[in-house]
Amino acid sequence: MPAPIRPRHLRRPSLRRLRLASGLVLFGYVLTHLVNHALGNLSLDAMETGLDAAAAIWLNPIGLALLYGALALHLGLGLVALYERRFFRPRPVEVAQLALGLAVPPLLVGHLVATRIAALAEGLGKGYEEVLYLLFVASPGDGLRQALALVTIWLHGCLGLYLWLRVRRGFAAAAPWLLTAAVLVPVLALLGFVQGGRAVAALALDPAWHERTTTPGRLGTPDQLDRLAALRDGLLVAYAVLVAAVVAARGQRTWRETRHGTIRLTYPDGRVARVPRGVSVLEASRRHNIPHAAICGGRGRCSTCRVRVAASGGGRVLPAPSPEERAVLDRIGADPGIRLACQLHPRADMAVAPLFPPRSHLPSRRPWERAQSGEERFVVAMFVDLRGSTRLAEDRLPYDTVFIINRFLGTVGDAVRAAGGSVNQLLGDGMLALFALETDARTGARAALEAVEGIAAQVAGLNRLVAADLGQTLRYGIGLHAGTAILGELGDHTDSRYTALGDTVNVAARLQGLTKRLDCVAVVSEAVYAAAGLPVPASREVAVEGRSETLRVSLIGERIGAVPVA
Repeated sequence: MPAPIRPRHLRRPSLRRLRLASGLVLFGYVLTHLVNHALGNLSLDAMETGLDAAAAIWLNPIGLALLYGALALHLGLGLVALYERRFFRPRPVEVAQLALGLAVPPLLVGHLVATRIAALAEGLGKGYEEVLYLLFVASPGDGLRQALALVTIWLHGCLGLYLWLRVRRGFAAAAPWLLTAAVLVPVLALLGFVQGGRAVAALALDPAWHERTTTPGRLGTPDQLDRLAALRDGLLVAYAVLVAAVVAARGQRTWRETRHGTIRLTYPDGRVARVPRGVSVLEASRRHNIPHAAICGGRGRCSTCRVRVAASGGGRVLPAPSPEERAVLDRIGADPGIRLACQLHPRADMAVAPLFPPRSHLPSRRPWERAQSGEERFVVAMFVDLRGSTRLAEDRLPYDTVFIINRFLGTVGDAVRAAGGSVNQLLGDGMLALFALETDARTGARAALEAVEGIAAQVAGLNRLVAADLGQTLRYGIGLHAGTAILGELGDHTDSRYTALGDTVNVAARLQGLTKRLDCVAVVSEAVYAAAGLPVPASREVAVEGRSETLRVSLIGERIGAVPVA
């Protein structure tokens, strides 16, 4: 039985979570800033009003501490991540995020010094008019650099959000709206910047406005500008030194690891990866071009990279899982031989077997299937089986039998889809249907219960059409259970199927089998009603094959083929 999972709010914050949290704070500030720029499409006055509102949010003591703390933390943890990342593979999204992140400080530092630091250190408070004058009239080159910084920061933030959210439930449905916002926000901000700049350029033609706006008290005296320029250059040099120090530390680590020898990782197909001690299994696979699934990009946010570890020392040489890895392993109920490849840094030779090999060449699946392949999540599993199909075939031509079974499966499938479920597998004369794949647990469970009634109505209609020819009515049984299951692609390199595995699915199949002995249409576990938030009808304890404990269930329909009762 899986170990209890510690609630997220009680887990010790990891460096990854701290970097994510600081990035979200900075993204919120950048979003506020860009929305403020977009007000330039209305007027300069609108920009100034928006600036006052933004200042009320970010320029109070709490906002400033949060903002500058997040900036320092995100920069520092970004350099730490650069050091810890041992191998870079040309993955466009990850490479783009890294390159954009490294480019942000050099592009941003000039603007930061000329605005916030100038206000704090020199008392030069600039509004939109002064800033736009400097960037659009006095030094258009700086304006272009600022526009480039705006786009760079926004893209870096959006890519970070994408890498975080792409494995989250519901991302596929929200992706078109998020993409629309990701495009519109910077476009409107740049247009507002240009419109505001044009308005300021027109104002600058007025000598009175020019004399009032460009005074040293607003833009700074030569001495103040020299001090600010020196500070800007010092910050740029400090950043360059930090990046160089990280690169040097990486080189020194590589030399030290090579000096202390390498280890061998053996894969099921016989391939061997020789890497320095301390390199993660996932990085070893990537270095040697060995296919290895990792939906979250090796960030420990999913379990698709997991491997089974065996041979050459076994568990004695395995470092203990980190709290973050342990939380994922506990969530999927992994046995001691299962580890996350992105988190396992072996110190000795061993054999590893990836459990979810990627199949990028297979036909594409639905977006929610691609995004959540290999994920543990809540589902409602329904097994439906046609009774007496063997006897149907005894006195009929094969074509007639296939026709009848197809009509039955089509009727049941229509009822499942009408209720909001998904037909996952066709199993001879039966099927597996899944609910709550694209909805929350409550909606999915209620949809599954509605599907039981819908199947009864649809099959009753089918029986009215074919009963005279068959000389009997079509009978069926349904098993329904809810809980967590592993969703992923199963199959070989030429044929695979996206399906659900685990105790939840197995119990649903067993409950369907019980409908014969209990003489009813459907056996529904108490877990389904609990997930649906509905009172449980009259229930009983039943023994389920393969389980040591009994299960409380409700029976629907007094006998096979009867119309279910609510």
